[in-house]
Amino acid sequence: MTDTAALTQALTRDGFVHASAPAMRTLLETRGLTDWARFSDSWNDLGVDTYMADGGRYRRRRYAAFSVGDTGARRKPHQPHYQSRDYNALNGGIARWFEPIKPEIGEHPAMRAILDACYDVFTQCTPPATRPHTWHAELHQFRIETRADMHGRPTPEGLHRDGVDWVLVLLVRRQNVASGETTIHDLRKHLLGSFVLAEPLEAAWVDDNLVYHGVTPVTPIDPDAPAYRDVLVVTFRRE
Repeated sequence: MTDTAALTQALTRDGFVHASAPAMRTLLETRGLTDWARFSDSWNDLGVDTYMADGGRYRRRRYAAFSVGDTGARRKPHQPHYQSRDYNALNGGIARWFEPIKPEIGEHPAMRAILDACYDVFTQCTPPATRPHTWHAELHQFRIETRADMHGRPTPEGLHRDGVDWVLVLLVRRQNVASGETTIHDLRKHLLGSFVLAEPLEAAWVDDNLVYHGVTPVTPIDPDAPAYRDVLVVTFRRE
């Protein structure tokens, strides 16, 4: 699905879209995507998430907030990430200060292309009467690590909503991992679809008001080799 109009139509109708890597590459290259290798390599320099209430040390991340409108994206001063316990019963209810996304990655053409695509898609999916002039966007670089003695949990809070309006989950890299199946459920928690993000740039677009989403734990294929799953999560909500 390389057509923005077709993507927005499907997202509005179904509450989610599973977009292939070639479709996402086309969508993003028209908005300036270049130098993917340097962008994806930045996932090798993430800090450990020390807020995990399950005691796990399998998640690394960096974080940034932006204001996004029709004139582009402007980075906001560094701030904590907050979710109420209504949306994140495991780690919610506190202000979580994560290491910031590095300036050169926040300004990278790949990141700017991703924000531009999100703005176009999410704005078109929002009825004109309720469209904001600017969106509050939050960007999360995640690495979920796994070993023979440690499952990596991409969504340790389980099946959930994020408490925003829209979500993009973009795969950056899968290295020596099995599983990591994304599941989408309606508001009654009936299964609507499932898939594995397997190739770099493959993505899930989600209407957070209409569906729940979750990802099953990942395990190493070769227990003696490094194993991890890298994603970029972008959320948009009204300012």
